Amino acid sequence: MWKYRFLEDVVIADAAFIAQGRNLEELFANCALATFEVMVDTTKLVACEKREVEIENEKIDELLVDWLSELIFLKDRDKIFFRDFKINISKSGKYKLKASAFGEKIDTKKHKLKSDVKAVTYHLLEVTKKKNWKARVVLDV
Repeated sequence: MWKYRFLEDVVIADAAFIAQGRNLEELFANCALATFEVMVDTTKLVACEKREVEIENEKIDELLVDWLSELIFLKDRDKIFFRDFKINISKSGKYKLKASAFGEKIDTKKHKLKSDVKAVTYHLLEVTKKKNWKARVVLDV
């Protein structure tokens, strides 16, 4: 099963992708990986730094935006690119996400930088479940 695919003809100035997962945790991890792949070759990152994230939202699509937005905030605040994610999502009234994100400090001498992701947008945002969970995300670069 593929993790994500970039959508070349959906938006002109931004980056767009679709991701999938067998469950919500895998979907959210694949969306996070695609987000960081816009910025850097994630296969070259070492997972030596860890950050914890806890968020909740009533809607699953908004939880995805909150998750990716928090990772972008941590990237900007702590100067870290992430590549691995351990996620738990539960639902009791609201969706609750508890996660660990692993990566390494940004080093412009070591990492070949691509585009900088500034934000997650709601433009064309979609989270669906058929056989697998799928999401379509547009990032502001």
